[in-house]
Amino acid sequence: SGNDYLGLSRHPRVLAASKEATDRFGASATASRLINGNHRLYNQLEEELADLKGTEAALVFSSGYATNVGTIVALASSRNDRIFMDRLNHASLYDAVAQSRAGFRRYGHANSAALEHLLRASQQTGRATKADGSRADRKLIVTDGVFSMDGDIAPLQELRRIADEHQAILVVDDAHGTGVLGPNGAGSCAAAGIQPDVEIGTLSKALGSLGGFVAGDRTLIEYLTNRARPLIFSTGLPPACVAAAHAALRVMADEPWRQTRLSDLSAWTRARLEEAGFEVLPGETPILPIMVGDERRATALAAGCLEGGVFIPAIRTPSVPRGQARLRMTLSAEHSAKQVTYAIEVLVEAKRKATSA
Repeated sequence: SGNDYLGLSRHPRVLAASKEATDRFGASATASRLINGNHRLYNQLEEELADLKGTEAALVFSSGYATNVGTIVALASSRNDRIFMDRLNHASLYDAVAQSRAGFRRYGHANSAALEHLLRASQQTGRATKADGSRADRKLIVTDGVFSMDGDIAPLQELRRIADEHQAILVVDDAHGTGVLGPNGAGSCAAAGIQPDVEIGTLSKALGSLGGFVAGDRTLIEYLTNRARPLIFSTGLPPACVAAAHAALRVMADEPWRQTRLSDLSAWTRARLEEAGFEVLPGETPILPIMVGDERRATALAAGCLEGGVFIPAIRTPSVPRGQARLRMTLSAEHSAKQVTYAIEVLVEAKRKATSA
């Protein structure tokens, strides 16, 4: 049920790097990065994150949540800015919008046509243009790369085209795509062959550590360093977390079989679940939403699985819309086919008991 997609949180090299950093630098950064909480481990990690994402620079925050809030609020600082959000974006992105001063429009999930309609309507009611013909106020298109509860992927090529045509900034939160999709685990944007203006990621999922990051051009990173309040006013990550993430990046590069194994296992498991009579939302990621609908039934199924020694949590409102309760199964490259087969057997028995009750 966790997000340790590549199984790196317990990898010997990751654990060793974490322990060594603690012994060498202490258990805490002791202050914010802009005071004395910064150290060279950060610089090494940010350079490799930028390399992974194909950008000029990257900036590490204390969490993915803080990264989303700090980035969006810093970029949409005017009441005349506009943010266009996919309906199923992560809660942290919605919280970021609530804290920003910008106007807000929400479009139907992965509905590019609805987004274009909103952008055209916004352009017709916009303020005066600058001398070069572009509008003075910022427009941000914000989307998850991989949606955490449905496991599907945003239409990133279409979003890039729309952003270019409407002079908008494309922001992609690739928390669940980094390490999982794309060449060398570069993420959903690399898999789609596009470069967003702002790419956000996390260190706490496929990289098995803690923290978040934003990648982009050097001007963006310098701007956020001086304007993103969650970065400025939060203690930096413990050295152990920074070193662990850095080691995880190295392992990911040295052991590409993990990504391949995860992809193959995800497809195999999805097919086995469907053969067993479960409705699984379509997708190409290790997030497998097993649709139930009724919240009480979903809770009963999860309890039945736990009795059999398998933890697959029930996801209910407000995490998903009412009437769309589900069990959220996630896979790791460390899972074996035997373990997954057993989990499905437990699911089938839990379903039988819930149906006969």
